[in-house]
Amino acid sequence: MNHPFSLDLTQRPRRNRKSATVRDLVRETELSVKDLVYPVFIMEGSQREEQIPSMPGMTRKTVDVLLKEIEECVALGVKAIAPFPSIAEEKKDRTGSESFNPDGLVPTCVRAIKEKFPEVVVMTDVALDPFNIDGHDGIVSPMGEILNDETVEVLCKMAVCHAKAGADFVCPSDMMDGRIGAIRAALDAEGLTNTSIMAYSAKYASAFYGPFRDALDSAPKAGDKKTYQMDPANRKEAIREVALDIEEGADMVMVKPACYYLDVLREVADFSEVPVAAYQVSGEYAMLCAAAQNGWLDRRRVVLESLMGIKRAGAKIIWTYFAKEAAKLLQEEK
Repeated sequence: MNHPFSLDLTQRPRRNRKSATVRDLVRETELSVKDLVYPVFIMEGSQREEQIPSMPGMTRKTVDVLLKEIEECVALGVKAIAPFPSIAEEKKDRTGSESFNPDGLVPTCVRAIKEKFPEVVVMTDVALDPFNIDGHDGIVSPMGEILNDETVEVLCKMAVCHAKAGADFVCPSDMMDGRIGAIRAALDAEGLTNTSIMAYSAKYASAFYGPFRDALDSAPKAGDKKTYQMDPANRKEAIREVALDIEEGADMVMVKPACYYLDVLREVADFSEVPVAAYQVSGEYAMLCAAAQNGWLDRRRVVLESLMGIKRAGAKIIWTYFAKEAAKLLQEEK
């Protein structure tokens, strides 16, 4: 058939997109269930589960209920869990002392998971905001200052407590200076040399954490977190933070949030000599859920596309509330 118009082209990139098989052959980035960490919310008690209105589909669960969900996760191939605790107000104090209670909610949860699912990797959050009556990641002075060194002392106790309970990774998310080196020394002093540290190295003072704070009732009672979490305007500072954490002994580093910080993630991935994680945070999750509920976006497609974007930008590991859903979608694509 003669065409009335034909370009004289030697380069036609569309030839590499002409069929599903060809597209598979040339695909540069692969998203796998093995990339995913599933953050979950836990609370005390038994046989209880509470909806989180700002995070559709996510709930606070007692540990026994969580174990049933983990069984489903394992069947789907999601084998990394990050539990975040909702702590009763009466257990909170100014120094977050409940954070290193060996019989507290987090170590109890860790022991239960490892006993029933020894193959599951458990990553615990190390920060004081769920345990601190001030809602900050660190100890607050009478003058309102977040005390760095005093906080790090408590974080070390918390990390050792989690490690003794069986946590595979302790994950300091507090952004205090020097905490990675101090935690590494504290773990090693207790003979916990196999416990890994995933450092929230480039954690920004983001407005996208709101639903998470609803889930744990952990919002600051006064002030904000800008004196310790990073300024969203800064990019090069992330490299400095990552370099310091690696030097201090971090086994992995993280960029948080993910989707609005892909430029930072790419630079960190190019720089880092250790694996890089990214956290698709609660606000990013909530926005996609809300748009899909209103029929504005195709939920199935945007879930996988958002995660693919994070992986393409350089994340080896992705923390996402979509982990279980994404695992199902990836199975369906096979």
